[in-house]
Amino acid sequence: MDGPEGRLDKLRKTVTALVKHERIELNYQRADEARGYAERLISDAIRHGDCHKPTMEMADFWLLEKQLVHKLFKVLVPRFEEYKVSATRMYKAPKEYPGWYRKRAVLELRGNPYPSLLPNQSNNRNLLHNVLMDEAKKDYRREKYAEIAGQIGNDAPLDAGQMVAGEVIASKEQPKAPKEQV
Repeated sequence: MDGPEGRLDKLRKTVTALVKHERIELNYQRADEARGYAERLISDAIRHGDCHKPTMEMADFWLLEKQLVHKLFKVLVPRFEEYKVSATRMYKAPKEYPGWYRKRAVLELRGNPYPSLLPNQSNNRNLLHNVLMDEAKKDYRREKYAEIAGQIGNDAPLDAGQMVAGEVIASKEQPKAPKEQV
């Protein structure tokens, strides 16, 4: 098929594949266009439910595999009922080298069972600022321990803040006795 009918047929196949697999990789332009139709299908299914005849007709039109209509109303609608953001997410896919470059995208439904495409970098110890902060903490503690050790060696009186650190040093030097079991 060519022309508008062929374009619409490709979009129907794309929306069907998205509902079926929940994550697909395809051309950027088609992903961008199909995303809007998938969003509309899911939002109408949430808003009207499976008893609304126009919504059922729209689901029947966009989903080529009829068992996916049940997945839409039984799985996806309960998942997205409480969402305040869109039901789909789209990422630009990396370029494939060597070869002819065509923009690619990954289109997915939120909450899918697959691993995340973006790594969680919030708690990565190897990030530069985390490494620098760890080294700064070590330097600070080393200076404070040396200062407290110098004051302990001189038998100088300690104030409350230094006493806490002094107890930490003393507790590290002396092993604790094992607790008695009753």
